[in-house]
Order: sequence, then structure tokens, then C-alpha cells
Amino acid sequence: MSKIIIIGAGAMGSAFAFPCVDNNHDINVVGTHLENDFIDRLKNNNNLHPGLNIKLPDKIRIFKFDKLNEIINSKADLIVLGVSSKGIEWISEQLSAIFKNKPIPKLLMLTKGLSIYKNQYELLVEKLERLLSEKGISKVNISAVGGPCLATGLANRVHSSVVIANKDLQAAKEIADILNTNYYHTSYSNDLIGVEVSAAIKNIFSMAVGASKGICSNNISDEVREKNYLNTASALIKQSIYEMEIFVEHLKGKKETVRGLAGLGDLYVSSGGGRNAKMGAFIGEGLTFSEAKKTKMEKVTIEGADLAKEIAKKVNEDFNEKKLPLMLGMINAIVEDKKLELDWEAFR
Repeated sequence: MSKIIIIGAGAMGSAFAFPCVDNNHDINVVGTHLENDFIDRLKNNNNLHPGLNIKLPDKIRIFKFDKLNEIINSKADLIVLGVSSKGIEWISEQLSAIFKNKPIPKLLMLTKGLSIYKNQYELLVEKLERLLSEKGISKVNISAVGGPCLATGLANRVHSSVVIANKDLQAAKEIADILNTNYYHTSYSNDLIGVEVSAAIKNIFSMAVGASKGICSNNISDEVREKNYLNTASALIKQSIYEMEIFVEHLKGKKETVRGLAGLGDLYVSSGGGRNAKMGAFIGEGLTFSEAKKTKMEKVTIEGADLAKEIAKKVNEDFNEKKLPLMLGMINAIVEDKKLELDWEAFR
């Protein structure tokens, strides 16, 4: 039995606790400083998680942020980070303060994203390593999770497959082994770059695939479009995988990873109706990003759009629209706030 602490009580952080507790691990979930009211509501409603619409097992103990130091000081074997990509700076501050003078346990990131630092691409794992190093913590072992795993499905214990990635293959295997259940199927990889980059950029391509219904033809009725857009969606998925391979290899990852759970698998799930795909659908109907955000999804975080804005300048420097016509078509539509136009003749 391992002692596992999950920081972040949102949908994925809480759902991740299910396979952990089903493997008889000791599980504590600690909310962030923004989740105190959320945890009060959860506890006042018999541990029914509002984001998952399911009651958390009694063995999953949930605490507010003010208990973080106390819980972590009880010597965890694994700390799971379930914060948003915007919360990486915050979590680095918490961890560096707690582990200033003692070894830090193994870390596992559920967060997916990619950033730019000094005009270079930076994985979230690399960003956290850098931030911790700047605060005096240099010896840290961080793994990441990739693959198609929606939080509600995981909490309902449906069969789900993921890949645990770490530059150290043995470290990835050890974490995969303690998490594997009869429904949460874990594999492992040392292609940390491929897994993290695929997991991040698939959000941009999910928007592109989501646009398929709107852009499949200009000359058919909505009824016909609804029944026949899958031809277009399939073409966009194929092009997405092709361009993801180019991009991952450019960042020194393995293109084989794109064809696995972290790439193709996650793209399939995300394109099936997630937030990025929904935004893509509105853009496909002819709205600009700002119009769709304001009128359709004003209070919803669109990870693919946030990433597009973060990496747009660098991607445009490194590639042209003949090389990555789908990715840059979507990125530039968002950043320039214009209607989506794709160069189908440039597709491969």
C-alpha cells in the first residue's frame, strides 16, 4: 500500500482518486486555495462531487487547503498534481516551501499543457522543474499522464487506458504498476516529450475536428450536413495526426507516441464533444473566436485556445501554413480573431 496525496479537488483530481483507493492505497485529496467553498458544498452534500455527479468513496479523505502542510508532512510516497496549467507557478511555491530542507516525493502531473520560455517550447514538467530549481529544489522526479481518460468515465470505473511517462522508464513503470486496476489500464513510456506535447496540442486539433460539421460543405442543408459531416471529420483527424507527428518530432519526441494513447487516443475522445470541440463547432459555423466565446462559452475555459495564443508566435516562426496547414489555420484564426479558412490543397 502506498500513501498518495492528490492536490486539486476538481473533476480529474477527484476522479483519479478512484483507482488509487480501489488499489487499497491510502488517499488524501487536498483542495487548492480556490476550492474551499467547493469542498464545503461537497461535504454538506454527503460527498457528492458536483463536477462528477457521483458520491466519492468513504476511503477518499478530502481536506481544505489549510491542511496541505499537515497532510504532506505525513510522508507521502507519491504526490499527484491536479491543478490547472495556470496553477503550476502556485504549486511550485507550495512545494518549495514545504520541501525546502527535505527530500521531495515522486510527483505525477495530471495537467496537460505547453508553454513558451525564452522563445523556446517548454513542457509543463520542465516548467515545474525549472520553478522548483529556482527555489532551491533540484532533485525532483516528475512523471506525467497521457491518454484518453475523461474524469466522469474514470469516476464511474469504465475501462480506460493511459500512459505514464517519465524520462526514467523504471520510474514510469513503478507508478504505472501502483495505479493499474481492472478498469484503469496503465502502460508506461520514457518518451516524456512525445506524451506531453501530444496531450497538449491535441486540444488545438480537437477544435479543428470539431469544426467539421460547419465546414464540410457550403451547399447543403443543416439536415444533410448533420448526417454526412463525418467524411470531413475523418479527413481532419488524419491530417491532425500527420501534423502532430511533425510537431512532436520537431520537439525531439517520437512520432510513434502520436499514434498511441497520448495522441490519437486522446484526440478521439476530445473531438467527441469536449469543450475544445464545442468551440470548434461554433468556429466552423462561421463565428470568430471572440464571437463564440462571448455569445456561447463566455465562462468556459478553452484549453486549445489558450495554448494557441501561448505558442502562436513560435509556431509561426518555426513552420509555415504549407507544412502545418491545419494547425496554423486554427491557431491564426484564434489569434487574429478571424473566420476559419483551411487550405485543403496543402493537406497530406
